[in-house]
Amino acid sequence: MVLTCAIFGGLIVYSLGFWLGLLAIAAGNVCMMLYVGALSVIAGRSGKNFALTASESFGKAGAFLPSAFLATIVIGWFAFQTGMAGAILHDALGWHEQFTALAAGLAFIGVTLLGIRALSAIGLVAAPVYVILGLVAIGLAVGDGGGSPASYQGGAGAAAMSFGAAVTLVIASFIDSGTMTADFTRWSRNGREAFLAAASAFPVGNSIALVIGGVVVALGGSADPAADGGNFLGLLVDHGGVLVPLAVAFVFINLGSVCAHCLYNGAVGWSQLSGGKMRRLTVILGAAGVLLAVAGIWSYFEQWLNLLGVIVSPIGAVVILDQLVLPRFGLGAGNRVTRWHWPAFTAWAGGAVAALLTHEFAPWLSDAVIGFVAAALILTLCATRTARSTKEITA
Repeated sequence: MVLTCAIFGGLIVYSLGFWLGLLAIAAGNVCMMLYVGALSVIAGRSGKNFALTASESFGKAGAFLPSAFLATIVIGWFAFQTGMAGAILHDALGWHEQFTALAAGLAFIGVTLLGIRALSAIGLVAAPVYVILGLVAIGLAVGDGGGSPASYQGGAGAAAMSFGAAVTLVIASFIDSGTMTADFTRWSRNGREAFLAAASAFPVGNSIALVIGGVVVALGGSADPAADGGNFLGLLVDHGGVLVPLAVAFVFINLGSVCAHCLYNGAVGWSQLSGGKMRRLTVILGAAGVLLAVAGIWSYFEQWLNLLGVIVSPIGAVVILDQLVLPRFGLGAGNRVTRWHWPAFTAWAGGAVAALLTHEFAPWLSDAVIGFVAAALILTLCATRTARSTKEITA
């Protein structure tokens, strides 16, 4: 549960209205449950992190490309969320945006260096604090004269996003870390436990986080829902008193949780790829992320989400089909040993192209879903053709 989700949930409801917005949130989270859950099952059964898992589908050498891409992408998320901390506190309290982002980034690096237990601890604190302050914000919005959220029809007008775009927004918000879920769920005792761990986030936790932002907008609690969505920090600060320091602490705890997890993902990925020490890479990658945050990367957030929606989901599609679905039909990874598995790259590229074309020419559909389906179909066709060719040669 992260403040970014409140922003996204508010943007969705502002565009689609309350009930249709909730439907888009539900649809996106069901997609994420199936996607992250399937990848978690693979990790829970094998005990392998994402880089090792990817090597089975993309090849021993080929796995470097998707692994390096995702390990770098999550550092981008670290930079965006760190920059967001500075931007939000600047807007709410007038704090210096760059200095705040710098201080926040250094603190987030420190938490990551403390290891997985520190990440678990801050996550346990961040989630309930989000729910409590989110409910407080909803209560304040009701007290300020907000009407029934159920009757809210949206306010974006001609600028409203489509239902498909809203589903993509839900998916894109966690698609990168979700694809790398093996870095965490590999510690599960089996695939079932790994799936349940994923389900606690999608749809449960993420839906709550998004809906809170949507309700804030539907109640009129966001001063500028077109830009800030359901960001309820300003609502807390405007009521003053003890809510001001609580709001500040909330920003650092909440965004610190997601930033530390992203930095951990990136450091694990690059340590596996480069053979370097994780703590050293945490500092190096964290420093790069902080520099991007201070430079103002937050202003390119929309383009960032579009990139994630187009490119990332086909990677997960390849792994899921190759290791979980196709083997049931005598196809897929099996005991394959190869340096480069080109059908996997064909499916990744084909899925990304399909998602990009959807984004450009069919914006009412979900880029991420189309990209996943296209990659899955292409990989299935390649696997079927390979199996048929092998059978003919054997015969």
